[in-house]
Amino acid sequence: MFGPVNDTSSYPLLDACAPETPRHLADSLAAPATEGHYDELRGTVSSGARDGAGLAPAWDQFFGHLGAAGFRDLNRRIASVRRQVRDNGVTYNVYADDDSGPQRPWSLDLFPLIVPPESWRRIEAGVLQRVRVLDRVMADVYGDQTLLRSGLLPAALVQGHPGYLRPMHGVQPCGGTFLHIAAFDLARGPDGHWWVVSQRTQAPSGLGYLLENRLSISRQFPRAFETMQVQRLAATYRALVEGLKRMSPAGAGARIALLTPGPYNETYFEHAYLARYLGLPLVEGSDLMVRDRHLYLRTLQGLQPVHGLLKRLDDEFLDPLELRADSTLGVPGLLQAIRAGNLLVANVPGSAFLESPALLGFLPALARQLLGEELQLPAVPTWWCGEEAALADALPQLDQCVVKATYPTAFGARGTRPGIHSSFQTALGGSLSESERDAWAARIRSSADDYTLQTEMPLSQTPTWREVDGTDRILPRPAILRVFAVADGPRSWRVLPGGLARVAGAGDGDEIASMQRGGSSADVWVLAPGAVDATTLLRTGTAQAAEVAALALRRRTVTSRSAENLFWLGRYTERAENTVRLARLALQSLGGDDQSSLPLLAWITEMCIGNALVPAETPPAAQARRVFERTLIDALGQPGAGSALSNLGALRRAAASVRERMAQEHWNTIVHAEEDFARRAAQHAAEGSYPAADALRLLDAASSHLAAITGGQIDRMTRDDGWMLLSIGRLIERLAFLSPAMALGFETGAVRDEAGFEGILALFDSTITFRAQYQQSRDIPALLELLAIDRDNPRSLAWVAHTLRRRLARLAGHNRDDATPETALPLGLPEALAPDRWTLEGLCDTALQPAAGAGGDGTGGSAIVALLQDGADAAYALSDAIGARYFTHADSVGTSIGL
Repeated sequence: MFGPVNDTSSYPLLDACAPETPRHLADSLAAPATEGHYDELRGTVSSGARDGAGLAPAWDQFFGHLGAAGFRDLNRRIASVRRQVRDNGVTYNVYADDDSGPQRPWSLDLFPLIVPPESWRRIEAGVLQRVRVLDRVMADVYGDQTLLRSGLLPAALVQGHPGYLRPMHGVQPCGGTFLHIAAFDLARGPDGHWWVVSQRTQAPSGLGYLLENRLSISRQFPRAFETMQVQRLAATYRALVEGLKRMSPAGAGARIALLTPGPYNETYFEHAYLARYLGLPLVEGSDLMVRDRHLYLRTLQGLQPVHGLLKRLDDEFLDPLELRADSTLGVPGLLQAIRAGNLLVANVPGSAFLESPALLGFLPALARQLLGEELQLPAVPTWWCGEEAALADALPQLDQCVVKATYPTAFGARGTRPGIHSSFQTALGGSLSESERDAWAARIRSSADDYTLQTEMPLSQTPTWREVDGTDRILPRPAILRVFAVADGPRSWRVLPGGLARVAGAGDGDEIASMQRGGSSADVWVLAPGAVDATTLLRTGTAQAAEVAALALRRRTVTSRSAENLFWLGRYTERAENTVRLARLALQSLGGDDQSSLPLLAWITEMCIGNALVPAETPPAAQARRVFERTLIDALGQPGAGSALSNLGALRRAAASVRERMAQEHWNTIVHAEEDFARRAAQHAAEGSYPAADALRLLDAASSHLAAITGGQIDRMTRDDGWMLLSIGRLIERLAFLSPAMALGFETGAVRDEAGFEGILALFDSTITFRAQYQQSRDIPALLELLAIDRDNPRSLAWVAHTLRRRLARLAGHNRDDATPETALPLGLPEALAPDRWTLEGLCDTALQPAAGAGGDGTGGSAIVALLQDGADAAYALSDAIGARYFTHADSVGTSIGL
């Protein structure tokens, strides 16, 4: 889209205007806005032609700070923005996207939308007034309902709306505030004034993305950002969190969490980003439970009370007991906790009816009734077609209106009738033919309640840096501004001095600015009339000292869900490594010099079948070596359980659930490992020829990726309790894999065969170490010492057992040097992990015992096989015990719901 950063040959307009200053170049390079639209760059309504109006003062000042490189540097800056978006993993997905496809990078324009102080004063006053009205409307609707009885608010728009929640009637929220966050979408009309287009109250998005926008764009224009006195954002976010705590039942010491639907939500990045910025735990519904009408967070330390939720989940999914019964995203009994006054939820459930576009037409009268004031910030003229007078007035103007749905059509909450309302996309009357308008008019008349008409307003157009006909220039594009009001105390709000601008894409019309339709975003610079508020989220003075003291005692909260996903991330990482290593060893043995070793082939056959690399009915390698090899290669890229591809996919899914804990490079490696393996395996399968050499190269690449993933887990993740469980998961999987591998080595006689001996060393990844310590020895005691006893070898069974004991003790909160695991651990330690089970003398004695019924030929030792199998059984028993203790809290007593 943009030319090379250092290539000045692609700037013919710049070369022609070289002597001019950047502000003059901006005027020269900028195309005029569409006729009849307000031109943000020039601060006036556009005639559609260059009329010498010059730049608006704020933009004149902005371009004056471009520096010596001027416009020649803009492509470098936008490349930097895109790199930062990519490196930070900023994504935005829409529900129409393929869930299995790559996530969509967040789209961010280079130039901000600049709001001068005088415009912001009007916006701020109008938004504060509107949020007061909406809060009082909601209080009345769920209280006395005088507005409904008086007819100022039609009952059909409230009680007929699927977002109206009857279980919330009569509820008095904590702090007396219903709306803690409200978003208003504003459009600047041709008259230069801002008009309300829509409002969002249920779970408004944008508060996280606008922070990322600010961080990215302020770095590109640091001189302009500082000199133009752009208002900062941190004070408002801090006020939001402190206000939530003050209004919660526990006061300033409350635990507030951010509730997300999970990583498959379109704005999940924002949820994780906002939680980190605000210092709130990010939780899903499965992390929470209600007991005795109180909400608790499942953590590794047990159940911890939660006093407030900042929800990013639509209301209908919040409580499967009283709302949508098929919801797996909510918390059973959540509404009980709210009604009991034990939980603050921002926003209070049941606000979705306020989002209906039809409500905009009734707000002026409601403001007069509730506040005794006229609205300072007008809304775009809006008619609800459910009123006969409004229908008669609006239909003749259909060619000048936007047709919107009065009610959402995706609701299915208990007590509502899914599908009762018409489903359709917003339509622009001016873009319809006469016959299409007639068809729309007929549809509206047949189901008038479902339709709301809104005057089609020409959106103001803000400057963007785009390529036009091979030349980079400033191109005006339609934009909508989303601003946020947040509560900083009981029935007290402030407006965030910034916002999220949505900019129409090149393929959109002049009246559409939507991220879901391929648009982009822009930072919003609100200029301060005086000094800039330099408040940060960092505390100072006495508050800072108290925070430091608290941090010294605080243990990072790890939710049970995150812990479980980290545990399985460790297990799947280890399992994928084991699968790849075993498949490589099998293919190398089947095609190498050792293919005549019957014990080795028997051992490989049993290992591959036992680990689901080949089906159980596959002929043994000793009988049909080529068939076995072909089956093994074909299964590598199959989606079935146990395949290399399946394990890589499971690894990625587990990692996606704890994405917020990972460095971007770590996550990229995980994604690339699976995608590269799947692509190359599919390519070979499509070609119909898949030689063993190609399969080995595929496995080598996967092994390299897995080594990088392991490095990221060891060196790039905080070693808290969550990491401890990831490590424990890896160790359990290692023990469950290596113990049977050695047991099978004794059962098949592979340990007494030279090729089999080397194969076992290779599977334990200990060949180099063995040769360095024992040279050419092939003695079983030496093998057992390195692979079973050596506590310096991370692949030895004793090291695994010892490290498991230490990390379990640490997880339980005990000093690993002083406590004995038998007394320190909150769960019973399997006997097979006891230190006295892993001694060289004992293992050698059992190894030399002939197997029962073996005729004394010494091909196996039944005692050591049983001992090694005990190790595998202990691993699985330990996994179950950890799940019960830390993930499901099955050892906790009490009922889950307080009636």
